[in-house]
Amino acid sequence: MDKIILGIICGLVFGIIDVLVMIPLKYENTRKRNEAMYSAFVERFMIGFLIPNVNLGIHHALVGLLLGAGLSLPSAIITRAYAPIIGIGIVGGVIIGFIVKTIL
Repeated sequence: MDKIILGIICGLVFGIIDVLVMIPLKYENTRKRNEAMYSAFVERFMIGFLIPNVNLGIHHALVGLLLGAGLSLPSAIITRAYAPIIGIGIVGGVIIGFIVKTIL
């Protein structure tokens, strides 16, 4: 499978799953809810897209761990919700890394 196509699929799935996890959360207003969901989707999409397309010469699960943590850190700092944001980024990144290793 092409790395770009695999990245798009992984990004879309990871982004959708993350938005679905956010649905029951409470927000100040609808605007903030939409902004949070859009930004979470884009962040998770990029993690899923980059993992198959970045070659660091190490196992893809480690690439997923690094990208998941690194790309989740800015959002975690802004929201001060470190554990859930970085945790989901790392877990999703590692899972995608194993999927990529299996498929490629």
